[in-house]
Amino acid sequence: MNYDHELTLLEYPIIEDEIGNQIPGEPVETALLCRQQSVSRSEFYNAAAAGLQPEILFTIHAYEYDGQRELLFEGSKYKVIRTYQASFEELELTCQKVVST
Repeated sequence: MNYDHELTLLEYPIIEDEIGNQIPGEPVETALLCRQQSVSRSEFYNAAAAGLQPEILFTIHAYEYDGQRELLFEGSKYKVIRTYQASFEELELTCQKVVST
């Protein structure tokens, strides 16, 4: 299978303001190639029972991931709700769409 899609991982560094409060800084973006897949039916229903709504699954190279919890894909923001080491080189990110309010 090919890595024929691009996603952008978002990492929010913690910075301190002038009085010492820790706040999230501007996101650091890391673009990488991925494989897009559908969430399996059983995984979808099992997650829904726990209050989660997995919508999409991305497979990336494991060495490119550093624990980021959000990503951008085709103009939409997603939250990583689960990671799975599929093989030595591949990592699966199960994600749900972030709804803007």
